[in-house]
Amino acid sequence: MPQTLLIIDDDKKLNRLLETYLADFGFRVLSATHPEKGLAAIRKHGPDLVILDVMLPDMNGFEVCKQIRQFSAVPVIMLTARGDLMDKVVGLELGADDYLPKPFEPRELVARIQSILRRTGARVEESGVETFGRLAVDHPRRQALLNGVPVDLTTNEFAALALLVRHPGKVLDRDQILQELRGMDSEAFNRSVDITMSRLRQKLGDDPKSPEFIKTVWGTGYVFIGNRTNHAD
Repeated sequence: MPQTLLIIDDDKKLNRLLETYLADFGFRVLSATHPEKGLAAIRKHGPDLVILDVMLPDMNGFEVCKQIRQFSAVPVIMLTARGDLMDKVVGLELGADDYLPKPFEPRELVARIQSILRRTGARVEESGVETFGRLAVDHPRRQALLNGVPVDLTTNEFAALALLVRHPGKVLDRDQILQELRGMDSEAFNRSVDITMSRLRQKLGDDPKSPEFIKTVWGTGYVFIGNRTNHAD
């Protein structure tokens, strides 16, 4: 079954071009020219990845991304004619997985789509649920549960958590975390690693001064310190 991509962009001509181009790579491509229709399409069709323009009518792409993250962890690539680094950082902080400035080469977009889908697909294939006290990490479903309640994590927040869980007790530096999440703009993400980890710990209810799960090793990186209670295959 082909993977489904959703384009949310008010440029109808670009949408048609991308629909034709991406279909040649085996993707099923849907498009929406208005933010509200795009959000509705995500709920209705459950795409595998969203290509989201920043400059949209009535609601900009940053706000759309923020709303997406309220109900879905679908990977998001943001498109924009604005190349400012802070715009990239804002997008990533809101939960975008990658950021591509316009104009772009369609083949580069395909490469980024394929890279993200490979990463998310590989994580889906991981087996088992690992528990660490009140925290459960469900690898097949790419979901974390705290006291049995699902935690609303972005794709990259879960990827960072899964990476740390796979290497308990090992300090991982920012470059290693970035390597796991490669495919996005490295300069922008390097500036967002600490923010991403801070948001992750906040969602896990982890006190930085007395951490239960993720400890900061100042000047180096992060280490998972949760006590494993069981491992289920």
